[in-house]
Amino acid sequence: MYILDDDIKLNAKLDMPEAGADKCPLCLVFHGFTGHIEEEHIVKVAKAMNEVGVATLRVDLFGHGKSDGEFRNHNLYKWLNNILAVVDYAKSLDFVTDIYMCGHSQGGLAVTLAAAMEQDVVRALIPLSPAYVIIKGAKEGELLGQPFDPVNIPDELISWDGLTLSGNYIRVAQTIDLDGAIAKYTGPVLLVHGDADEAVPVEFSIEAAKKFANARLELIKDDDHCYDRHLDQVTDVVKDFIMNL
Repeated sequence: MYILDDDIKLNAKLDMPEAGADKCPLCLVFHGFTGHIEEEHIVKVAKAMNEVGVATLRVDLFGHGKSDGEFRNHNLYKWLNNILAVVDYAKSLDFVTDIYMCGHSQGGLAVTLAAAMEQDVVRALIPLSPAYVIIKGAKEGELLGQPFDPVNIPDELISWDGLTLSGNYIRVAQTIDLDGAIAKYTGPVLLVHGDADEAVPVEFSIEAAKKFANARLELIKDDDHCYDRHLDQVTDVVKDFIMNL
């Protein structure tokens, strides 16, 4: 199905708990930079929640997967507007008892910001390998595998995989107050990060866990950014967190 954010169509998939439910919590699940909702780590984390009685709504954000928009023109403001539209949709569903948020990588950063904006709505937050490094890199001039002048931002950047981004991606990221968002969200948080992450240093989650008011940090030994080695450990941790809310 599609969820509308003004005239932008967001590709989405709703999965109910495996045992069925008339009423249940709903977790909004978002992918990362260049990702989509059918990636293995996204699907399996969502399925793990379905197994323990939580519905999931996986959504492709602007410029990704089967949603509208060009990748080149996506940025965190557009993603946050998308997420707010998804929250509004979730609030309209009569089976929903509580709303959780989960996001991987750039999606983990985005849900951290969105949870602070929706602190009265989002009961629990699950950032997976959150790309908090984006904010630091945008402000210091080292991001996407290349250096740049953080004052004189180029109109176009090319990421490590050859994809092109508008300089507005950096301009937007430079305005984000990540620490302010972390301080504002006081609900339960599960941070999961592979300690061999090649894309986002694990130290960013370690430091964030100290700043959240109510955080649980789970480091997955010898695993990478998308949990290609120990995804089963990630899903076990997510299920345990959910069941203890």
